[in-house]
Amino acid sequence: MKRMQLLTQMINTGVIAVVRAATAEKAVQVADAVIKGGITGVELTYSVPNADSVIGELTERYAHTDVVVGAGTVLDPTSARLAIIAGAKFIVSPVFDREVALMCNLYQVPYVPGVYTPTEAQTALKYGSEVVKLFPGKMAGVGAIKEYQGPFPYLNVMPSGGVNTANMQSWFDAGAIVVGAGGGLTAPADQDDFAGVTRNAKAYVDEYQRIRGGMLV
Repeated sequence: MKRMQLLTQMINTGVIAVVRAATAEKAVQVADAVIKGGITGVELTYSVPNADSVIGELTERYAHTDVVVGAGTVLDPTSARLAIIAGAKFIVSPVFDREVALMCNLYQVPYVPGVYTPTEAQTALKYGSEVVKLFPGKMAGVGAIKEYQGPFPYLNVMPSGGVNTANMQSWFDAGAIVVGAGGGLTAPADQDDFAGVTRNAKAYVDEYQRIRGGMLV
């Protein structure tokens, strides 16, 4: 039950902001900026120094909101466990890792591994992943989702890498269940323009709500 609740929360965000930064302090600023723009899904990557502490801080700060904080770029089970203990509600990896999958299963937390081939998709499904991350999405292309769903019609896909407001409609039309947005969303933070990050976040949310409104008609 816990795992399904967390999975539903993650999917319902529509857009998950992938937050990378050179320092823990800046990562918090970026996360705050995207949340201020209306995005409720945050993937705090383990490339951020002291990532588990940042996850804990964000989880506590937004505990009584609809914001869902997860961990990204998780490459090993130890990092997965630290993230989960810190409060991460989902775990994302650029590749599939068996031990990370088992750790997430143990704690009943959704594991979203990166896949690029049918073999990787099948392996992820065998180890209990309800959602897989199509990565790099820009290289795979929008058409990859429908190709995967030929042999795996029950595969839920989150494209990440190359998703923007101009092509988001195409990704959802192709069958994406949720999308991940990174550099295109948070790029203004490179110049410490956090207001720019917030504006970008609002544009992503507006586009998602427009698409979702069309899907509900």
